[in-house]
Amino acid sequence: MKSVEPEVFLVARPELDYDEIARYLRDVGGESWLERLDRGDLDDELNDPQNLAEFAGRLCYRSWEPGLNPNVVKIRTDSGQYLENILRSLHGSVLEHVSFSFVLHNVSRVLTHELVRHRPGVAISQESMRFVRLQDIPFWFPDWAREDAELMKRATAMLEQMEEFQAWMAGHFGLDDEGVPFKEKKHKTSFMRRFAPEGVGTGLVWTANVRTLRHTLENRTAPGAEEEIRLLFGKIGEVVRKEAPDLFGDYVVEDGTWVPEWRKV
Repeated sequence: MKSVEPEVFLVARPELDYDEIARYLRDVGGESWLERLDRGDLDDELNDPQNLAEFAGRLCYRSWEPGLNPNVVKIRTDSGQYLENILRSLHGSVLEHVSFSFVLHNVSRVLTHELVRHRPGVAISQESMRFVRLQDIPFWFPDWAREDAELMKRATAMLEQMEEFQAWMAGHFGLDDEGVPFKEKKHKTSFMRRFAPEGVGTGLVWTANVRTLRHTLENRTAPGAEEEIRLLFGKIGEVVRKEAPDLFGDYVVEDGTWVPEWRKV
């Protein structure tokens, strides 16, 4: 039995093609937006996730500068204030253009069965236990369980017995013998996974847009959420708030619960 901790790896984030953006803005007369960027007025570190959300929002109303749309006589020139207004006015559709991809590592199938309920704006690629044969059983124990010596003794013994049974089945089926077709390995491995606990650690790539992330972050860190997914989304929240503070800076964290100032964006 291998004791593990759920982990979050941010593996992909938006990257803008500013040359193509400039080409579009020249056509519609919005070059001043990129001039602000060149001066560092938008974001000194070129925060592409936030700039993409702002770009999409300004395109909706042609609000690059006053006068391009005769209905627009003034604009917000501060990027942070602009994005705050996006959140306040619940203009969440522009947030759907901004996606982040994570590897969620050493998470249980208890967690993944709950995670897949969040489908809009999401892509999932999960490690297949039909193909990947178990050799040990990664398992997360919450702190309160670790403090219970008798529980840990019995749980560890049970998990070690499950591992031994996995090894016995692999030998019994001759899966490592010379010339065993992969089709046969897959068939038997699929059977063997039925004897793995629901809490076995696995991994997946999980991609979600900011609109979905905001909803899921609030939902899965709520006091009534399952404890492992609550722990995981607390970690995801810290990552995305660092990546895009103007899109997640309205959250207040209270005893692990992420509470937004503006809900259902």
